[in-house]
Order: sequence, then C-alpha cells, then structure tokens
Amino acid sequence: MSDQSQTFASLPKAGQSDGWRSKSPIPSLSEVFGSVAVPRGGSAWRRFLAFIGPGYLVAVGYMDPGNWATSLAGGAKFGYTLLFVALLSNIMAILLQSLCARLAIASGRDLAQACRDAFPAWVSWPLWLFAEAAIIATDLAEVIGVAIGLNLLFGIPLEIGVFLTAADVFLILWLQNRGFRWVEAFVITLLVVISACFFVQIAMADPNWNDVIRGFAPSVEIATNPEMLYLSLGIIGATVMPHNLYLHSGIVQTRNWGKSPEGKRQALTLATWDSTIALMLALAINASILILAAATFHTSGNTEIVEIDQAHALLAPLLGGALAPVLFGVALLCSGLNATVTATMSGQIVMEGFVHLRISPVLRRLITRSIALVPAVVVILLWGSEGTGQLLILSQVVLSFQLPFAIVPLVMFTASRAKMGDLVAPLWLTVLCGLIAVLIIGLNANLILSILGG
Repeated sequence: MSDQSQTFASLPKAGQSDGWRSKSPIPSLSEVFGSVAVPRGGSAWRRFLAFIGPGYLVAVGYMDPGNWATSLAGGAKFGYTLLFVALLSNIMAILLQSLCARLAIASGRDLAQACRDAFPAWVSWPLWLFAEAAIIATDLAEVIGVAIGLNLLFGIPLEIGVFLTAADVFLILWLQNRGFRWVEAFVITLLVVISACFFVQIAMADPNWNDVIRGFAPSVEIATNPEMLYLSLGIIGATVMPHNLYLHSGIVQTRNWGKSPEGKRQALTLATWDSTIALMLALAINASILILAAATFHTSGNTEIVEIDQAHALLAPLLGGALAPVLFGVALLCSGLNATVTATMSGQIVMEGFVHLRISPVLRRLITRSIALVPAVVVILLWGSEGTGQLLILSQVVLSFQLPFAIVPLVMFTASRAKMGDLVAPLWLTVLCGLIAVLIIGLNANLILSILGG
C-alpha cells in the first residue's frame, strides 16, 4: 500500500467520537494530497524546508491586483496613514491562517468540508454561495489586473486583454501536471520578481522614512472618516481574503506528516512558521505599494489616483526615468498570474468541500473566469480604463463583507475540543480571532451606516 493510500486509510471513520457528524471525506485536492514527504528524522531545518510552500501560495492572495488598487488609492489620498491598516490586516491574517493550518492538521478537513459537516443545509449552502461570490470578486480583480498589465507592457487593448486572461488555464494545467512542488516553485519565483521590482521603485522614490514609521501608528480618523474607512475596508478585504482561509486549510494537506500526535504537533508548528514568514513578505510588498503611492503621488499633490494605469503613467515623470513604470507593469502582471493559480485551487477546494462536486480544475477555472469577465467587459466598454480602478476597490470591499462568513465558522471549529482534540486552539488565540471577527463586522456596519447617512 502506498503512503498516500495509508494516509487515506488512517482518516477517521464514521462513528468515531471525534466531534464530527460524518466520516472524513475525500481530502481536498486529492490528486496531490500527502504528495510532499516530510522527513521523519534529520534536522529541524530539513523538515521545515519540506513545509515551505503553502504559506507562499496563501501570501499571493495578500498582494494580488485588488491590493494594488486599494493601496495605491490609500497612499495617494492619505499618504502614509493607512500603513497602520496594512499592518493590522497582516496581523489578522497571520492569526487566522494559523487557525486554518490547525483545523486541517487536527481534523483532516478543510474549512469548506468542516462547514458542510457542522451546519445544516440551510446554513452551509448560503456559506458556499458567499464563498463563491468572494472567489468571483477575487477573479474579477485578477482579470482586470492582468489585462492592465498586458496593456501597460505590450499595448494590448483592455477589451482584448480581459479575454486573453482565460488562457491562464493552460498554465495551471501544465503546472498541476508537473506536480505540486512545481506550482510552489512558480509562485515563489514570481514573488521574488515582484519583491525586486518594488525594492528598486522604493529606492527611486526615496520616501521620508520618519513619516513611514509614523504611518504604522493607529489613527482615530481611520474609523471616523467615511472615505478613509471605505479604503481601509478595501485593504482589509484585499488582505484577509475569504478564499485564502479555504485555500490554506486545503493545501497544507499536501504535506505527509504522518498521523501520530507528535507528527501533528510538529506539522502545526512548521506550517505556522511557513505562513507567518510568507505573510511578512506579503506585508512588505503591500506596504511598498502604499509607500510608493504616498512618496510619489501624495507628496506631489496627485491625491486622486484610483486607476492603476494612471499611476503607471505618472511614475516616469515623477521619478525621472523609464525604468520605474516598466518595473511597475512587470510586478502587476506577475501578481495577476500568481493569483490566478491560487484562485483556481481555492475554487476547487470550495466546490468539492461544500457540494462534493468534483470537476476538472480547467473547467472550474473557465466557469469562474467567464462569470468574472462579464462585469469587467461591461465596465471597460462603458467607462474604459477610468472605471477599472473603482471596480477593483469595490471588489475588495465586497470581500470584506464576505469575511465574517468564513472567520466565524473557523473560530468556532478550532475552539471545539471535541472536533480538534489535543490541538484545540488556546483560549488567547480564540479570543483574539473572535475579536477580529467582531472588529470586521463592526467596521462593515459602520460603513453601511455612513453610506445610508449620506
């Protein structure tokens, strides 16, 4: 019997007293489940190297084109003030992603499977629809981001570019056929390229670092200024993305850590370190986008930057060279391609987990991409490139409104000793993540009241 077959066989069966109503389903992404071996012996460093990967796939969602729109608009409009929101969002993400890894390792289920098991159909089906809406909003940001990147670098019209994005299914198919480690290598390589591009651009912008440091301090105005609150929610939605919670709880199970209690504890530690380090890289890139916007646009009086192509056009005259806009376009295209890969996986996890519907990843990708193409094409045809930035920001605010529907079940499951056993989340972690849910719900309600109040 193969290692993977043994792993399947060791999953809990119906009737076991593990707090779940049904036996463990077929695992997420079953074609790559347990496919990456974790050394049982050797140094801790070798075991950690085996775990490097899932966290970086998760980090992709924290720097996709939707993040660009919100960070560019926030930096241009309010300078460095919203750096605090980027930092707070990243702390939220680190805590929540640690719960995702905990859920997967302790129960052998992803978040979608756990929701289907724990809730009646009248609850789980709406949760599935909300998750799908979040993935479509994410995909919309990727469609627009990649199309803008193609336009900036190669002059391809946006109307054509949005349809060219459908070709990414061939990239995904090729990567998955090569193996999951190839997927991770592709993603990490593009992350390195994105990081290098922003490192050079920040050096060229030469921001005031004292102002940057002060920007990480909290400000009451964030909650009291409706426009700032709107962008803050967009940053939170673009950072703590709902589909990432489903994604991480699925892809961490590509590691074959064994089923012993000690193996699970070690896996949890390594997976948490992997995602934490990766998300710190994501914070650096997100902060770089906002710092670049503040240092170039806000300080020069260009405070109404909401379109990515508008930001691209202004970089050359403001920074005095042709290199900055090229690097900007390259980083944008890389971020869109990266997000394409992870959105496909999260969509597969959500569909299989909630409704037990297994279809080809390529077909799944074509369906969600087709749905996302409609609003993108409509906006481009009616308003041209001028409307894409606002649509990107709106898509991220939609994600913020979807967040509680993923966070609340995650906190509930990981706080249950019956479901989690010895790996139940410690009280302090449950309380902090519960407060995150309350904060996001409160900010969403505050925004609705602000809109209704004019």
